[in-house]
Amino acid sequence: MSTNVFAKTVRGFTSALERTLVSEITAHESGLLQSLDPRVKLVGLLALVVAAALSRKLAVTAALFALGVVLALASRIALWSLAKRVWVVVFAFTFMIAAPALFLTPGQVLYSLPFGGLTLTSQGLRSTVLLIARVETAVTLSTLLVLTTPWMHLLKALRTLMVPVEIIALLAMTHRYAVLLMETANSMFESRQSRLVGRLNGHEHRHLMVNTGGVLLSKTLDLGNQVFLSMQARGFRGEVYLLNDFRLRGWDYVAMSGFAVAATAAVLAGR
Repeated sequence: MSTNVFAKTVRGFTSALERTLVSEITAHESGLLQSLDPRVKLVGLLALVVAAALSRKLAVTAALFALGVVLALASRIALWSLAKRVWVVVFAFTFMIAAPALFLTPGQVLYSLPFGGLTLTSQGLRSTVLLIARVETAVTLSTLLVLTTPWMHLLKALRTLMVPVEIIALLAMTHRYAVLLMETANSMFESRQSRLVGRLNGHEHRHLMVNTGGVLLSKTLDLGNQVFLSMQARGFRGEVYLLNDFRLRGWDYVAMSGFAVAATAAVLAGR
């Protein structure tokens, strides 16, 4: 049993590291969104997210979702990856939250359950579907931004939009520490698994897991602090510097206009 737990833990950390690597690889593909200036992508996709959140009509929200799918295809992002990483998870989580509205929202009765006196109403069904569609659309567009933009470029884009340097530093260190935590945990669990001989009883297994967790936290905190101090020694104060400065090109202005038209039309049509 303990061997299976360690193996599953190692596979979980390895899978998380692979997803991080895939995101960085996707950000350097030669796709539509990858070719845009990060500032244009950030503002444009954020405008579409706001439009999706403000929409009160399912057709408008569905159109924004379809636009997100088209952008994903044009950016060489596999739809099965979005379905597995975003759509299924978001649907399950949002449905659990919105499910009570199916029966608690007053309105025209569509179906009465044979127990509990609960009734499914058309208004409740519409509210639930609209909420799920909004969340799916917003998360899809946000995921496209992350998948098509290198992390440091995204931080630089946030900084150019006057986001406080403290928030930029917090995001940078959080991302760095999360990756460091996964790498260290993966190495520790692999080494523990390779030295494990025989089967452990329940008490031994719990004791080993608690000790491993404590050592992992202490080790990553110490290493993360050393990394931060080394960054401070090299002049890091939260500002993000890149070898190449952002420069708007003709295609960026076209994309900016397209985002503005799509977001404005969605807001007006979704009222």
